[in-house]
Amino acid sequence: MAKKAQVIDGTAIAAAMRAELKDEAAALAKRKIVPGLAVVLVGENPASQVYVRMKKKGCAEVGVQSFSHQLPTTCSEKRLLDLIAKLNGDPRVHGILVQLPLPKHIGEAKVISAIDPAKDVDGFHPVNVGRMLTGDPSFLPCTPAGCQALLMRSGFNPAGQHVVIVGRSNIVGKPLAAILMQKAPGADATVTVCHSRTHNLAAITRSADILIAAIGVPGFVKADMVRPGAVVIDVGVNRVDDPSTEKGYKLVGDVDYDAVAKKAAAITPVPGGVGPMTIAMLLKNTIESAKNHNCARL
Repeated sequence: MAKKAQVIDGTAIAAAMRAELKDEAAALAKRKIVPGLAVVLVGENPASQVYVRMKKKGCAEVGVQSFSHQLPTTCSEKRLLDLIAKLNGDPRVHGILVQLPLPKHIGEAKVISAIDPAKDVDGFHPVNVGRMLTGDPSFLPCTPAGCQALLMRSGFNPAGQHVVIVGRSNIVGKPLAAILMQKAPGADATVTVCHSRTHNLAAITRSADILIAAIGVPGFVKADMVRPGAVVIDVGVNRVDDPSTEKGYKLVGDVDYDAVAKKAAAITPVPGGVGPMTIAMLLKNTIESAKNHNCARL
């Protein structure tokens, strides 16, 4: 009988990280430094509202001050940019996060570029993306950094391993590749990035020591795409209909979990895998930013 994969429990690992961050925030508070995170939500996207509530809850748990700004869907680009300029100049705010996606009439690239790179705790500003790529990071994007932390805290060091990433988004695939290929602790991997135009995809994914799925298609990675003994990180969060549940839907990942778990050495569940790590890394970046802004007092 095949041995079932180790479940990499992102909820437990994120909880341990938040406990560490709470101690860091408490130490800062003794020096009259309170890390502050401003979260800006434009419109009423239900998923975005859930994420914002979770971030606010996370802030309260570790001792980060939360500033919430809700703007209507009809908000002009100028109004949003004016708010960002105000937050850039607010000494209480050490991190600024504009919840994506934005309404179509607002340019995401323009908004992200307007955030002070020293307060860009999401790690999406072009300056921070460039620093990440050259191996001199300021703030790493939260979901890719969360994947790296999951691997390291579960005992799966990427060093010397062949990591295959399925997906090339600016939010996960590209930055994760950049992070894991660096000459640095928790990195030093050989990285292959696959996408919708990749030929012989299954042959490539089967060559992975660590397979990371971030393509946004429910159950895309099947068991025949995974090498026995591989570590599988599922970044996908997809809502699929399920009449048997109270809500009428359930959340699933990009991996056919039940089938792949029978072949993999370790696997992340959805939910409860990468998701909790994203908020933990956001809080970590915010606390680091507070330290950077108050280095003369530390």
